[in-house]
Amino acid sequence: MGLTLTAMPDTLTVCRLAPDSELPAWATAGVFWSITRTADELSVVVTKECVPAGVRAEGAWRALKVAGPIPLTEVGVLASIAEPLRRAEICLFVISTFDTDYVLMAAEHLEEARLVLSQTGHRVC
Repeated sequence: MGLTLTAMPDTLTVCRLAPDSELPAWATAGVFWSITRTADELSVVVTKECVPAGVRAEGAWRALKVAGPIPLTEVGVLASIAEPLRRAEICLFVISTFDTDYVLMAAEHLEEARLVLSQTGHRVC
């Protein structure tokens, strides 16, 4: 399964807020953002520059967007990406939408991830 992945331009960060927090305005700033609320937390992925000081945030992440739309019934899409990255010891964080997946890794591993995925038959732009 050869997929086409495109590197997104922004550096992202993953933020954790209390589960009962109001959605802050900065959470929807920028071009790319993702918000998930559970009973345990409010998780926000947003462009790093949008996050104010004092917010609990992890890392500088870069994202590879999988070309879509991908049918929700398609099997093995993430496995074909995650397994080569696991072998290369590159941690990942995935955001899935109705149409596609975004695979995030530490910014310093983006070029290595591009190489690893290219060597496994994926096209990385």
